[in-house]
Amino acid sequence: MGSMHTQPFLRRRFLAAVLMSAMAPAMSLADPSGHEGMGAARHDHDRARHALQQGEVRPIAEILRRVADEVPGEVIEVELERENWLGKRLWVYEIKLIAQDGRLVEVLVDAATAEILAVEED
Repeated sequence: MGSMHTQPFLRRRFLAAVLMSAMAPAMSLADPSGHEGMGAARHDHDRARHALQQGEVRPIAEILRRVADEVPGEVIEVELERENWLGKRLWVYEIKLIAQDGRLVEVLVDAATAEILAVEED
């Protein structure tokens, strides 16, 4: 009796595996620029490394020291993004942290100058 209930389950798992393997090539071609999924993470990493090598951004350790002086707390996430800020195209570090009073805070930092642009409650 147990095998009668197991067969439909195994068949569904097998079909799911076949569908996923059939979709994998299509998913990798869905965005050839690498702006989806793991490709996006790799692309972002490459852009960030290039910006640092070109002197367009300050090292993250320097940025984190500056933020710790101004907004003490535990950093939980860091992103480097290209953004429009007051009519200028800037590299901006978006740093999420848990402030000492327990609030979730996002600190926006000009990546080129280490200037804190904004502190927002998240």
